[in-house]
Amino acid sequence: MKPSVSLHPPTMALASGLRLSSSILRYRLAAPLNPTRLSGLRHNLSELRFLSASSSRPRTRVRPIKATLLDEPQKEDPHEGQDGNGSVLVKDTGENSERIVRVELHKEATEAYMAYAMSVLLGRALPDVRDGLKPVHRRILYAMHELGIVSRKPFKKCARVVGEVLGKFHPHGDTAVYDSLVRMAQDFSLRFPLIQGHGNFGSIDADPAAAMRYTECRLEALTEAMLLADLDQNTVDFTPNFDNSQKEPSVLPARLPTLLLNGASGIAVGMATNIPPHNLGELVDVLSVLIHNPEATLQELLEYMPGPDFPTGGLIMGNLGILDAYRTGKGRIVVRGKTDVELLDSKTKRNAVIIKEIPYQTNKAALVEKIAELVENKILEGISDIRDESDRSGMRVVIELKRGSDPSIVLNNLYRLTSLQCSFSCNMVGIHNGQPKQMGLKELLQAFLDFRCSVVERRAKFKLSQAQDRRHIVEGIVVGLDNLDAVIRILREASSNAIASAGLRTEFNLSEKQAEAILDISLRRITQLERKKFVNESESLKEQISKLEQLLSSKKSMLQLIEQEANELKSKFSSPRRSVLEDSDGGHVDDIDVIPNEEMLLAFSEKGYVKRMKPNTFNLQNRGTIGKSVGKLRVNDAMSDFIVCRAHDHVLYFSDKGTVYSGRAYKIPECTRTAAGTPLVQILALSDGERITSVIPVSEFAGDQFLLMLTVNGYIKKVSLSSFSSIRSTGIIAIQLVPGDELKWVRCCTNNDLVAMASQNGMVILSSSGIIRAQGRNTRGAVAMRLREGDKMASVDIIPAAMWKDLERVSEAPQDTTRSLKGPWLLFVSESGFGKRVPLSRFHSSRLNRVGLIGYKFALEDRLAAVFVVGFSVAEDGESDEQVVLVSQSGTVNRIKVRDISIQSRYARGVILMRLDHAGKIQSASLMSATDEEPEEVEVEAAVHG
Repeated sequence: MKPSVSLHPPTMALASGLRLSSSILRYRLAAPLNPTRLSGLRHNLSELRFLSASSSRPRTRVRPIKATLLDEPQKEDPHEGQDGNGSVLVKDTGENSERIVRVELHKEATEAYMAYAMSVLLGRALPDVRDGLKPVHRRILYAMHELGIVSRKPFKKCARVVGEVLGKFHPHGDTAVYDSLVRMAQDFSLRFPLIQGHGNFGSIDADPAAAMRYTECRLEALTEAMLLADLDQNTVDFTPNFDNSQKEPSVLPARLPTLLLNGASGIAVGMATNIPPHNLGELVDVLSVLIHNPEATLQELLEYMPGPDFPTGGLIMGNLGILDAYRTGKGRIVVRGKTDVELLDSKTKRNAVIIKEIPYQTNKAALVEKIAELVENKILEGISDIRDESDRSGMRVVIELKRGSDPSIVLNNLYRLTSLQCSFSCNMVGIHNGQPKQMGLKELLQAFLDFRCSVVERRAKFKLSQAQDRRHIVEGIVVGLDNLDAVIRILREASSNAIASAGLRTEFNLSEKQAEAILDISLRRITQLERKKFVNESESLKEQISKLEQLLSSKKSMLQLIEQEANELKSKFSSPRRSVLEDSDGGHVDDIDVIPNEEMLLAFSEKGYVKRMKPNTFNLQNRGTIGKSVGKLRVNDAMSDFIVCRAHDHVLYFSDKGTVYSGRAYKIPECTRTAAGTPLVQILALSDGERITSVIPVSEFAGDQFLLMLTVNGYIKKVSLSSFSSIRSTGIIAIQLVPGDELKWVRCCTNNDLVAMASQNGMVILSSSGIIRAQGRNTRGAVAMRLREGDKMASVDIIPAAMWKDLERVSEAPQDTTRSLKGPWLLFVSESGFGKRVPLSRFHSSRLNRVGLIGYKFALEDRLAAVFVVGFSVAEDGESDEQVVLVSQSGTVNRIKVRDISIQSRYARGVILMRLDHAGKIQSASLMSATDEEPEEVEVEAAVHG
């Protein structure tokens, strides 16, 4: 037997373990790492030596020469006879001469270590970019598919699956296989679990799963549709398993980039991967964008997939880490748990912090234990008790606070000291073209699309081949049925099947398969009805072949099919986003936690200046007065908006170009009434020439709330308020505008509210908000009002459902009886400072795209400035308790009571609200309710800006 000799790679342990003494040590060497290097050599193991420089015994002199793999001429070693320090001499005595390979230990160690590292990378630790799976996960899913443990069949024991995987595909420990199976069934580990588990599969408290003999499993319907469909249609390559007894797929024909859908984590030799999970619907959307526009930028992709979506929810703080991860493949994402504050006792004003969601891969039990330890060690103050009330309905960890403790301070300490806030380090590494590679979002999606195109192409070729073969046989059968008498004659005259087949081929010019198909037809299938079925099948196959050939000839058709299949998965399996993106500075403790949520006034100018003031800056005045100046303005500047909000509110800034920006109200610098204010360009990332035309304060992004947008040219659109919950610092698209149009008004509403719209010529339309279809952000909307030539929209207001549903219809009354009519009313304000109230009952609801009813009869060169619905709050006498704030072009502000404005008919001109001898025209008007007045301060409950 020819011995095989090689050298072990010298690791640090081996280097420290080898201690060469003065004597010659004998070692028996293991099998070679690279057999070709020493092929053809005959070795005498008894003559192998490690040579020591300090050997005292007589040495056996050997002559080291190089291996002649490259047919190099052998040269005499200049160090012949010297000590082989740092080298290993391998001696082989052949029939004619000696052949020895001299190998450097560090070089051999490097090569052996790299080979081992690549084996771990490719075979165990890193997922494939194409189907997003590691080999063990792929083998588990394939084994369950082969066993028929699908979503429509009963559960099977996990031990059955583990045994199948071990015996056929994955010759490693059963614990590794079972742990991988368990993780694929945990809804807190995977955003979309691939296996449906039955039994104890562990918990978010890091409780282990039950033994595999107790638990049961089967495939999820999503797994079958997304990963295992078309597996039997030659879509992927199959490779031999470990003992070459059967085949296994080298990759699964995934229909979605599973690597991004469920993420992945793994540690290999000198390399690791950590990819966050994403939302299925958003992933399909961003894939569609890349299909339609391969040159799409990262910003365009972020419009449809703003960030990861973790299975445990939580708050993602800021988007800088997301941008880095999507651009380079490496970034740090800060995730916080989702908490609420509940009032435990209204008398003692004791509160409790409720933890509803925790960051991804956080151990809840360890988190609770850590909080208790911090409280016990007096590191965390203000907590009296902590208990875990989580159950099957959801997570609920109650942290009771001591009397007088500030919940915001306690939360800040929890974020700082515990894992209630932690970071997810993205390292998007996967196997691409057989090599580990770090990739950004666009590169990952493009690699998947390339793979999916090859899958669709191979599937189409397989179906085409089958259809062509079947059509070939069907055509032969039809020929036989058309010549049935001749076929029967040939069969009667034939003495054997072979002669009959040859006769059919000769007589009708058929192939061997066609002749055999005719011979296999039973008598019951030679009727006219059966013949018609074969003819119809032939036509159907012809049409199918034509479609497949067209698909194979067009890359565009393949991409359309890929998008269609992805959208089918989206419509069937998508779910709402769980993780919420917060616009914050990377999860650091913000000023919002120490700033009181007080009311404030925000004043905006046409030149783009804003200032924040206290609500008692302007005192109540009478109708017809000049008013108090809002403060110093720049040259040729004018006031454009005046709203009331709270310090913690999100302020949505809508520009004339249809873009929306967001920021907290307290971030606007506070100043006095006489100050000029701060330029918006210092707060928002506005483009050149972009103006803010509407501002909406939002305290909570409720799911049943909508934003109603109206443009100058009369286009109206309704968008869900939740679509604006996460806005990048550079802004996002709010509405698509036609050339020459601009977004002017934005209002909050619900589906039950009534919308009042008015044009500059005084035409009014009342329409239900429910008939306006909710649309996405990137749409234009519908026509709101049919405007006459030269007319444009002037204002829009929302009438709450409680105010108009019970409204009694009354006929048009004479002028002297209008004061007896009760509210609500429409308050009209003209540019020349006139105004009036008209009962809401004088208008009827109508559809959009109408001319409307006359609401104001203007004098020459006067136009409508604003229209409001008044009567939100009324006094004991039934009159309006609201106030209107008028702002002129020069910046003069007048605040008057609505009850002082007379009630008139639709055709009346109105009364003087503000004298504008030297103040220009009315620039904007705002409505506020002031039911609780104090001498020094006016409490503002609501504001509707014009």
